[in-house]
Amino acid sequence: MDYRIEHDTIGEIKVPADKYWGAQTQRSKQNFPIGKEKMPKEIIQSFALLKKSTAIANNKLGLLEDEKLEAIKVAADQVLSGKLDEHFPLVVWQTGSGTQSNMNVNEVIAYAGNKWLKEQNSDLTLHPNDDVNKSQSSNDTYPTAMHLAFVLKVEDEVLPALRVLKDRLKEKEEQYKNLVKIGRTHLQDATPLTLGQEISAWHRMLEKSEEMIEQSVEHLKELAIGGTAVGTGLNAHVDYSGHVCEAISGFTEKKFVSAKNKFHSLTSYDEAVHVHGALKALAADLMKIANDVRWLASGPRCGIGEITIPANEPGSSIMPGKVNPTQSEALTMVVTQVMGNDAAIGFAASQGNFELYVFKPVIAYNFLQSCQLLADSMLSFEERVVRGLEANEEKIEEYLNESLMLVTALNPHIGYENAAKIANEAYKNNSTLKETAVQLGLLTDDQFDEFVDPKKMTMPNK
Repeated sequence: MDYRIEHDTIGEIKVPADKYWGAQTQRSKQNFPIGKEKMPKEIIQSFALLKKSTAIANNKLGLLEDEKLEAIKVAADQVLSGKLDEHFPLVVWQTGSGTQSNMNVNEVIAYAGNKWLKEQNSDLTLHPNDDVNKSQSSNDTYPTAMHLAFVLKVEDEVLPALRVLKDRLKEKEEQYKNLVKIGRTHLQDATPLTLGQEISAWHRMLEKSEEMIEQSVEHLKELAIGGTAVGTGLNAHVDYSGHVCEAISGFTEKKFVSAKNKFHSLTSYDEAVHVHGALKALAADLMKIANDVRWLASGPRCGIGEITIPANEPGSSIMPGKVNPTQSEALTMVVTQVMGNDAAIGFAASQGNFELYVFKPVIAYNFLQSCQLLADSMLSFEERVVRGLEANEEKIEEYLNESLMLVTALNPHIGYENAAKIANEAYKNNSTLKETAVQLGLLTDDQFDEFVDPKKMTMPNK
């Protein structure tokens, strides 16, 4: 392999000749041979957008030449396009401030920008610290890139996926709004409701999660940029952060603002904990929905079997014809991962010391993984389960007619104890509620038919 010699304040170091990174990236690559989890691409791209925006701000303030601005913009756009992905090799398990990934971005943009300047026959040269990192510290750029990545991931991927699943559930709710079925509480028979009403609970879960995520993510739109090393803003113009946020807002079409207190934004990640908590709430609801679906679809002959779901693939390597609720299983595994990520994020966010918090990369990695898994699994569950979910009306009718809990409708007419006597006798004698009620002399045929109407029981106040 061919090498070139790069240097930093520690000294000289060999760097692969075909790579755009510099000395600090190479030292990180060599000093942290830990795991295979790379710095998320979303963080790298958010950094590129940030560097482009900081260059614009510095140029507006007369601190960066026009040609250098153009060079940084060209290089940043190459990063954003994915063209330079191979030049970002660093792992998550590095410095907790993310300094080395900040420098990785600075070095790659400087290298690519200098190639462009050379093509323009310019005498100027970009320096990764003095130009690309001008008015910045890793301590304010990494949290800014984190917030930017989190907002984009949540608003552009998680919420749209959630809405697709939510809207499909609304369709199913409407489709089955009049199909009466037996309810279940404690895994035991309960009073009737419609399948549409049962599905409406799932729909409302997603509706509420959507509202909570939308509200919580607004806190992430406050950015740390301008705080520099410890929050004082040393080496940054007083108007710098406002210009950066304006540029970022223009590129993303989302309203980002400069954080009110930079000392807070450098040493606390309560906003990330709060938003991921809302994602965890979504995950909890998805666990409930996926479990309900696989219970209701269990069978096909010896389970509940009130609904059918698509047969996506063979379910067993030994039992011919078996079909399993694999999408529910995948979704519930995603939920367990999100729950684990939440624990890691919460613990990591509690570990700030003095003016800097040094667990940033692990929060970024876990947060973004949760977003990706939730978005992907919701879209898959909608396409491969909910879209093809159908009611087994024959089985639903059978269970409804056999249920003893229809007797609840008799409470106002004959009292709880007499109603319980009917249910207990019917169960013991394997007879119907109606036969038992008449045999016990508690009701006539006509009275039973009048009082016990499953459809009316689903809408008692209408």
